[in-house]
Amino acid sequence: MTPPSRSSHRTLLAVSAAAAALGAMTTPMVAHAQAWPAKPIRMIVPFPPAGSTDIFGRLAGDALSRQLGVPVVIENRGGAGGNIGLAIAAKAPGDGYNIAMFTVAQSIAPSVFPKLDYDPVRDFVPITLIAKLPSILLVHPSLPVRNVKELLALMRRNPGALNYASTGPGTSPHMLMEMFLMMAGVKAVHIPYKGAGPALIDQFAGLVEMGFTTGIGPSLEAARSGKLRAIAVSTSDRYAALPDLPPVGDTVPGFDGSSWQGVVAPASTPRDIVNRMNAELARFIRSPEGRERIAQQGGTPVGNTSEEFGAFIAAEIARWSKVAKAAKVRAE
Repeated sequence: MTPPSRSSHRTLLAVSAAAAALGAMTTPMVAHAQAWPAKPIRMIVPFPPAGSTDIFGRLAGDALSRQLGVPVVIENRGGAGGNIGLAIAAKAPGDGYNIAMFTVAQSIAPSVFPKLDYDPVRDFVPITLIAKLPSILLVHPSLPVRNVKELLALMRRNPGALNYASTGPGTSPHMLMEMFLMMAGVKAVHIPYKGAGPALIDQFAGLVEMGFTTGIGPSLEAARSGKLRAIAVSTSDRYAALPDLPPVGDTVPGFDGSSWQGVVAPASTPRDIVNRMNAELARFIRSPEGRERIAQQGGTPVGNTSEEFGAFIAAEIARWSKVAKAAKVRAE
């Protein structure tokens, strides 16, 4: 057997050294990827504690924590209709340790706020839509109406005579009512409030005659007490918890509007991490436990793919842009 030449020997040594160097470079990278998650994950909730977004954020955070084996720390950063918290989330590192709640408010924001410190599409990668939540159309019992058809007939006989409450310019209750007025071809006067509580108080007193409310619990309580009358749900389908309450769309064809809650991450978050979080959250949302806990909060479980959630966000932005433009809605 002929021994290898010196040049062949040097070539073998060079190849071996290169392979060793490559292994040294790639092994820590593989180990790093396999180690995720190795520390707590921060979830930014862009609204104050105890509200719907906070409740669903904690629900999702608890599920992720149990399934990933690390804490999910909730950080409430409310203000400006959720825009302050989302601006912070948009600038966070895309390392898999930063996620945020993303709601219908963020699909409305580009159309009603003159300037945003984030782009709801460009700055985030969708993870999943947790749930949709119907709003309830409530009227004061003094109004001689028991359904949407009778309400519209009254409004057409008295153009602009009725007032409606909202939780502020550009909020979901405001935009839902503006879409209702636009699609039905009727008029009413907008009375904005700083939150659902003050709005309901004046509705109870009859100072405003109607309004959409996104809180299923307060809506049911108000209706059962007789202080207000529930006449329709905002979604295209009937709501399982209120099967006798018809959708607005039964009278105003094509009307469909809901609040919703989802989870996103900074746009630079690695796809494999996004896919893992999507799989874990969707598994929980579709489980008997997840469905029950979401239903308890008035929601209809979804748990879709990242791509489906992205398409949903784009459609919502387009929908509310048309409403804002037609109604000339601009937030200060």
